[in-house]
Amino acid sequence: MTDADPSLQRIISIDLDEGSIVWRNADVEQERRVAIFDLIEDNKFVPQRGHADGYAGPYRLKLRVEEGRLIFEIAREDGSPLEAIILGLGRFRRPIRDYFAICDSYYQAIKTSTAQQIETVDMARRGLHNEAAEMLMDRLDGKIAVDFDTARRLFTLICVLHIKG
Repeated sequence: MTDADPSLQRIISIDLDEGSIVWRNADVEQERRVAIFDLIEDNKFVPQRGHADGYAGPYRLKLRVEEGRLIFEIAREDGSPLEAIILGLGRFRRPIRDYFAICDSYYQAIKTSTAQQIETVDMARRGLHNEAAEMLMDRLDGKIAVDFDTARRLFTLICVLHIKG
């Protein structure tokens, strides 16, 4: 992996399993679009398992949830499958729930609160998001190397997969 071209060690396409998404509103849809756009524009994504042919990117990624597990389906640029990384979601339940709660507060604050109140809620929201990104990086350690911004955007997309109506 050390010989791999760093410019290729990235996600070029990301899909969310639509079957995993139960419901979303306009705010969530906007966050999903922004997270995907930002992720494709700038990310670091390096699966740690070597492949027999030396393939080292770029990657297509599909995220899905199945039976309480988060599945990263990783494919080559041409779409042929490479591997799947499976993470248990138990440790993410509370951060996801807390993030939804603070996002609800933030969207309400935008409508009715002062600029200072909005900034306070937004700081709390960013703090939770950062903690969850760190947790995701830890859970992916040894499986997929990602940078902090990539982990933040992936956490946003993981949250989208957990929205209930």
